[in-house]
Amino acid sequence: MKVSRKPSKSKAWDDIDSPPLSDDLLARMEPVKKNHPKIPKRVRGPQMEPVKIPVSIRLSSQVLIYFKSKGKGWQTRINDVLNDYIKSHN
Repeated sequence: MKVSRKPSKSKAWDDIDSPPLSDDLLARMEPVKKNHPKIPKRVRGPQMEPVKIPVSIRLSSQVLIYFKSKGKGWQTRINDVLNDYIKSHN
């Protein structure tokens, strides 16, 4: 499940009362990777399926209302319906 993180407002950062970093503390700092080498890099892996191509398409209001009323993933459902149409008309 994807976790949604909202960016912090600059005001929120102003309210944080963090002590300043001393020169001694800065000198002792090391990269996290050095002490925790098993932390994976946060990179996106290769696409599992062919990449979708963004397009602009005009749909009737009934179609749009129907698919959006079913909730999140409405564009994927439209894509699935079109794929089913292709399979049944070959």
